[in-house]
Amino acid sequence: MFKFKSRNVQNTAQTVDKKALIFGLMSVFLCGIGFTIISPVVPFLVQPYISNPGDQAIVVTLLTSVYAVCVFFSAPGLGALSDRYGRRPVLLVCLLGSAIGYLVFGIGGAIWVLFAGRIIDGITGGTISTIFAYFADIIPPKQRTKYFGWVSAVVGVGTVIGPTLGGLLAKFGYSVPMYFGAIITLLNVVYGIFFMPESLDKNNRLEKITFVRLNPFTQLASIISMKNLKRLLLSGFLLWIPNGSLQAVFSQFTIDTFSFQPALIGLMFSIMGIQDIISQSLIMPKLLEKLGDKQIAILGMVSEIIGYSLIAASALFSFYPLLIAGMFIFGFGDSIFGPSFNGMVSKSVNSNEQGRIQGGSQSIQALARMIGPIIGGQIYVSLGHASPAFMGMILIAAAIPVLYKSTHLNM
Repeated sequence: MFKFKSRNVQNTAQTVDKKALIFGLMSVFLCGIGFTIISPVVPFLVQPYISNPGDQAIVVTLLTSVYAVCVFFSAPGLGALSDRYGRRPVLLVCLLGSAIGYLVFGIGGAIWVLFAGRIIDGITGGTISTIFAYFADIIPPKQRTKYFGWVSAVVGVGTVIGPTLGGLLAKFGYSVPMYFGAIITLLNVVYGIFFMPESLDKNNRLEKITFVRLNPFTQLASIISMKNLKRLLLSGFLLWIPNGSLQAVFSQFTIDTFSFQPALIGLMFSIMGIQDIISQSLIMPKLLEKLGDKQIAILGMVSEIIGYSLIAASALFSFYPLLIAGMFIFGFGDSIFGPSFNGMVSKSVNSNEQGRIQGGSQSIQALARMIGPIIGGQIYVSLGHASPAFMGMILIAAAIPVLYKSTHLNM
């Protein structure tokens, strides 16, 4: 079941064994748990260090932004390193950095320590881009959207368990979810050391790494200048800005608007994971039979707009069932946009460029998620709780025609 043939750029056969797929899927599963287990408790960890309650949302969003800043600067370098030395060592270092970041954040003691934890995690924040490059190495181009859908479903399982578990663990102390995240990430590192096979053949690696490939601004300009990627990445950028804002402010939003506690906040975050599982197991296979990647991505964007409108309405009317409905519809859109978008990106370059292009895509996403929380936090405080959702409706509506007119990719 787990063995098939994949062709590299030299058209030589490459056998993918069970260990490669198991490690890749286990990594994204544990990343899904690790990334989301902390979500319900961040505002509660910040609260002891904030004297003015109105500043809490700003600090929470800045913690998200500083992580994104670090990912922006580090992702191109990590992508280039993975193209030169292989995916395995880079991915293991990234996972180790995440574990240390969770641990530092959990220890806390001062605001600067919380920021230090996010900085450490962000500097080694190439985990996801390296994992996508890993899967792109072992999966034939025509099957990548399907397999990226599997990855999304596995992440979905992790994101169902993560926030719920984080909310429950918070009963034993708000730092406990951070420590648990560190432990499961370290376990993934140990598993990888013993069982993770390298996916990038030595014949397909870069001969050397130049400074240009390590410079995030040069890499960003280079990737954006690629004719078949410019509009694609711009549409993603416009979508990721409000998504980053929603992710950063959501816990604070539910606390301020509906007085939710960590366990209930965790359940709300789990809706996203539930939608990933449902979409990838039941809906995405049907969509792939009838629609191309671009059409699926646009359907996802329309769904996100509807989701944002319901989230905004829930704030205006203080009616939490609208929030639940909005999260389900938004989650559906996000679950089908991600695999189709990543499939289009991965099909745009050859195997020895996968690390670079995934790292570049990660940098653009990090840039958006740096800007989104800052804007979202400011308008949340100054314009009202519904304003970040309104921003999402406007920016994604602008992104749809950009993606629609993007250069046709050879699938």
